[in-house]
Amino acid sequence: MIERLKINDLGVIRSAEIEFSPGFTVVTGETGAGKTMVLTALALLGGAKADPGLVSSGAESAGVEGFYVLPEGENAELTQVIDECGASLDDGLLIVN
Repeated sequence: MIERLKINDLGVIRSAEIEFSPGFTVVTGETGAGKTMVLTALALLGGAKADPGLVSSGAESAGVEGFYVLPEGENAELTQVIDECGASLDDGLLIVN
């Protein structure tokens, strides 16, 4: 489950950190507040192709980080996939950027 999302220079979002609670999360806000950019950030973490046009005006690059809490207990298949991707777990926390 995603625990936290960090966004830098993506569209209208200069810098944001969102902490998610277990259960249902609703994202609301005025037009132009960045709701779509939050969903875009989640899509990028899932492997969506990045569009250079989404980098904030005046910024050189955009950054997105997702902090995932993995289920407790041994999951050999998941651990193997994480190792093959060159990532590692830190006390059950996986950071993807």
